[in-house]
Amino acid sequence: MPSTLIVGSIGLDSISTPHGDVKEVLGGSASYGSIAASLFSDVSLVGIVGTDFPKKHLALLQSRGVDLSGLEVREGETFRWHGYYERDMGTAFTTTTALNVFEQFSPKLTEAQRRSPFVFLANIHPALQMHVFAQMESPKLVVVDTMNFWIEGSKAELTKVVKRADVMMINDQEARMFTETSNTIEAALAVRKMGPKAVIVKKGEHGALVVFPERIVAIPAFPVRKVKDPTGAGDTFAASMVGYLARLGKVTEDNLVRATQVGCVMASFAVEDFSVKRITKLTSEDIAERLAVVASMTSLPKVSSRTLALREPAAKKSGKKPA
Repeated sequence: MPSTLIVGSIGLDSISTPHGDVKEVLGGSASYGSIAASLFSDVSLVGIVGTDFPKKHLALLQSRGVDLSGLEVREGETFRWHGYYERDMGTAFTTTTALNVFEQFSPKLTEAQRRSPFVFLANIHPALQMHVFAQMESPKLVVVDTMNFWIEGSKAELTKVVKRADVMMINDQEARMFTETSNTIEAALAVRKMGPKAVIVKKGEHGALVVFPERIVAIPAFPVRKVKDPTGAGDTFAASMVGYLARLGKVTEDNLVRATQVGCVMASFAVEDFSVKRITKLTSEDIAERLAVVASMTSLPKVSSRTLALREPAAKKSGKKPA
């Protein structure tokens, strides 16, 4: 039985950033997610590609031990995305999108996949995410990702998904958009009240917030000096988190915080090169080194309560009234 099930897109990306250009490289949420999660657990993938999908990409996934029994190969062309980033690298601009066979994607889980204990539903149409929910048999944890496109165009269906999710992944702007509030914390709490046990608010270079019913934990991002390509960072983050929780085997609030730290660090690697190139070269030492840096960033000196006694204005001490 696969420990981690990942359902999402598989595609070929052509990307331009201030640091270079690539054409027809491996992309898609399930691609990034499967490779990242495979560092921590067994992974099974559900997705669709065309008959033109390069065999070298299939070989890469197989070399990571990813189970491809749920991969559908359909006559036609694979999903393609062409986009670019400008200097601040904060926003992806789409040049063209060709859904191709992905337009016909209808996730079909194998018997083993139905029993997967840990599930990541990547950024696909909420109706497809609900279709996967209908096929699963009592998973321990289902983590769901989304984006502004679905919030704007399929909010009612997305709301049904949020109510079923154990953990909801959403960035700060999307959280405010979805809940129609101006405050990120208020928005995250509103999303959590819809049903998820926790909400993880992605804040890019500023890390993430893990929002539980009774507490909120802020996790910093590793300070990356040179971002080469941000594509797939969010998928790497989320899937690494799920894969690490599968490694731990038990879902608790503290384990979810630990897994989110791992996800933040994994995302920091993903942005350092195009496609999945960087995350395919990682070692446990690489990850542990960055986790130690993140831990040191949160080890703040204690502020003594003694020093917090508020000083009285001089006028009050002397008994004089201020002029």
